[in-house]
Amino acid sequence: MTPPEPRSEYYESQRIRMHYVVWGDGTKPPLLLIHGGQDHCRNWDFVAAGLVDRYTLYAPDLRGHGDSGWAIGGMYSLPEFVLDVATLANSIEGKLTVIGHSLGGAIALQYAGTFPEKIDRVVAIEGWGPPMIEHQPAYTRMRTWIDHMHDMERRKPRRYPNVEDATKRMMEANPHLTADMARHLTVHGALQNKDGTLSWKFDNYVRLRSPYQFNLEDARDIWTRITAPVLLIKGSESWALDPEKDGRASVIKDRRTVVIDDAGHWVHHDQLERIMGVILDFLPDESAPAK
Repeated sequence: MTPPEPRSEYYESQRIRMHYVVWGDGTKPPLLLIHGGQDHCRNWDFVAAGLVDRYTLYAPDLRGHGDSGWAIGGMYSLPEFVLDVATLANSIEGKLTVIGHSLGGAIALQYAGTFPEKIDRVVAIEGWGPPMIEHQPAYTRMRTWIDHMHDMERRKPRRYPNVEDATKRMMEANPHLTADMARHLTVHGALQNKDGTLSWKFDNYVRLRSPYQFNLEDARDIWTRITAPVLLIKGSESWALDPEKDGRASVIKDRRTVVIDDAGHWVHHDQLERIMGVILDFLPDESAPAK
């Protein structure tokens, strides 16, 4: 089942023109869908199909992704992404349910701890921060980051001759995808170049991490302020850490963790029916009217 085609809307954050899509007219409770890195808002279409009868859905393209503007000369770090989401959330009345995947899950948890009064429930799919890497001195990280920046300046986005080739690459990246789902994600996630070839919509610079590494201590400090119920979802075949075994999620007071079998990092693509069952079980049976 696919939902009705959403409408596109725009707003501005830090002088960047931001794009998002909306399913619904605002009469139902608001639910925010936040995609992961190198992804786009329309990757939520299949999830939206199972939620549109209960919620008004808002799905932004993060800066540097999809049809949102690029941060030319700027950064793609977690604080900027949280800022952009907070700017959109300020325009939405009522408490929000937030569902995020990967980077989007990290954004959801950061936002929920920063603005706990704004949040009704949170679902983080593989989104509690990257695995911790061996600590390196700050000067080493800074030099490596600058070298990577210079490498990125010389890098040209990969081009695909047609939708079929781009879809094939999509399926190589995630073998769990069906052909139809892979094509849908490709059509909405690629842009046509002047020569007729296709490239992915995201800015290649989103691949680079800040030299200031993910600070788990700061993240946990923010997570302690989350007052809403939290659902953490992990794929059994994913590279992501188990948030319970790792212990990083222990500061989230009201949480439930579910591991979904036969799923990798994109759990909502790999096992759509199973994850929707878990999410719908977590959400209220009857949502109150939006305030």
